[in-house]
Amino acid sequence: MFKKSKIKFLLTILSVLFFSTISFAEITFLSLKKKKVNVRYGPSFESPIKFIYKKINLPLKQIDKKENWRRIIDFKNNSGWIHLSQLKPINSIISLDDKILFNKPTNFSQPVAKIKKGRVLLVEKCENDWCKIKTDKLKGWIERKDLWGKID
Repeated sequence: MFKKSKIKFLLTILSVLFFSTISFAEITFLSLKKKKVNVRYGPSFESPIKFIYKKINLPLKQIDKKENWRRIIDFKNNSGWIHLSQLKPINSIISLDDKILFNKPTNFSQPVAKIKKGRVLLVEKCENDWCKIKTDKLKGWIERKDLWGKID
């Protein structure tokens, strides 16, 4: 009887340790390297194409990996598999709300433009509650809240 309770106790401790290390795993964000990227149902070139992204630098969250394939999810919860050759380390974010782009990192600075919800933004750096970003034609600072992607 004593041995059974001891084994149960050890199994409980081991499972707690195992699952606690999983929950502390770092979230990985990547972005698209090309303007046109196939997303597949499975991790192989033989797997059918699920949909096609047509947005360079689109940020994606990695949720699984298998060899040279990454299972990703985007900010709209679309998911699938992309070959690693089509991805690069994150340098972009998406605005989840309409935002104002400012000349300096303060609300009292001169507004530069309105950034629409869903716009892909390239991050240059972040300081406190602000990120310096650039788009095709614009540069400036936006507030750090309501952004999707990894912000360091």
